Amino acid sequence: MHRIALVEDHERLVSLIQRGLSAAGIAVDAFPRAEHAWAAVSDEPYAALVVDRGLPDGDGLDLVRRLRAAGNRIPCLMLTARDALRDRVDGLEAGADDYLTKPFEMEELVARVRALMRRPPLVDTLQVEYLGVRVVPDAGCMVCGEDTITLAPAELQIMVCLLQAQGGTVRRTALESAAWGLGAAVTPNALDVALHRLRRKLAAVDAGIELVNVRGHGFALRRPDAAA
Repeated sequence: MHRIALVEDHERLVSLIQRGLSAAGIAVDAFPRAEHAWAAVSDEPYAALVVDRGLPDGDGLDLVRRLRAAGNRIPCLMLTARDALRDRVDGLEAGADDYLTKPFEMEELVARVRALMRRPPLVDTLQVEYLGVRVVPDAGCMVCGEDTITLAPAELQIMVCLLQAQGGTVRRTALESAAWGLGAAVTPNALDVALHRLRRKLAAVDAGIELVNVRGHGFALRRPDAAA
């Protein structure tokens, strides 16, 4: 049985989630506080992490940020009672892979967790480069010259896919599959948010290339003078 970590302090919701995921063949270890989860996830190879934003010892986003800063790329699904677009973007920008608003149907939670668990793993030794930009998967970062910037797990998968294309166009479905595995159980605009973050990060390292939308075909990395 696959095993995930759940960070949630509402006992009744914890019980419901444990029963629902267990019925789908997914065991759940529950932690009421972020600090408890930090210690457990640092020691155990959980298949995924489900985190509530409102915790007794702080915002669940801070736990995700802490894990990403430590190089932990465990797939993360955020739970929240907030449904504003800014809150969803904040969760994804913090390094979460998907976002689910309360109240939710158990079938949807199971589908989202399964989608994250199906996400294809990166080969840690693989480094891909194009026009001076490269990703270093085992360090979870993108490098251009002397500049380095951290990438969230989904961003890393997407950049590997785009760099491997060497300027060629990659279809939207291929990028989604690279980031989250097969299936459609991810937040509908998750790819758009990830691409937006990658554009900002390419600019932050002064990459000299742009991530462009080739309308009707997909996305590609191009020099500005060739972006059209």
